[in-house]
Amino acid sequence: MTQSTPEAGWGSTGPGQEATVPVPGAAGSGPISHAIFRLARLHRMFAGQLLRRIGLHPGQELVMMHLWELGAQRQTDLVRLMDSDAATMTRTVRRLEQAGFVRRRPSPADKRASLIEPTAASHALRREVEQSWGRLEDLVAADLSADERTAALHTLERLEHNLVQAAADPPCADMERDRLDSGPGPADGRT
Repeated sequence: MTQSTPEAGWGSTGPGQEATVPVPGAAGSGPISHAIFRLARLHRMFAGQLLRRIGLHPGQELVMMHLWELGAQRQTDLVRLMDSDAATMTRTVRRLEQAGFVRRRPSPADKRASLIEPTAASHALRREVEQSWGRLEDLVAADLSADERTAALHTLERLEHNLVQAAADPPCADMERDRLDSGPGPADGRT
């Protein structure tokens, strides 16, 4: 992959390829990060198109995958499995429940908790979700050889590992906590 200069206004591209989002000069020191941003945006867009056809939004299929694999789960367990937050998971479960793909039932082990379980309607959806993910994989890795797919997966796992390590590093965690504690500043238009 070649790297364009920020002056060119476009991200790094391969032969005959053009980046879909101009790289602002300020992002010139982070070409990999900007490429991840562009890839994630396009991946989510295609996932949304494929999932919309079967009545799901991106992220909901991941919750369903965990439920199909593990069976009924407490919502707090889903938050942990998905590395999500409680508010997002509450909205996701509520929407899946309204669509008829999950139901809540009291937990036999903890009277305060309820279990989220997949419905028969969701089990009928599983094959379509698997096909959608297969199609998405085909789109993402269309021209890659088996070796290139393995190398790409390895690189992505290393990048993820780097960020997991950074999140666990106390100085990074302190910086994030300070950022959240400081609240909105002038940069976001609120004072």
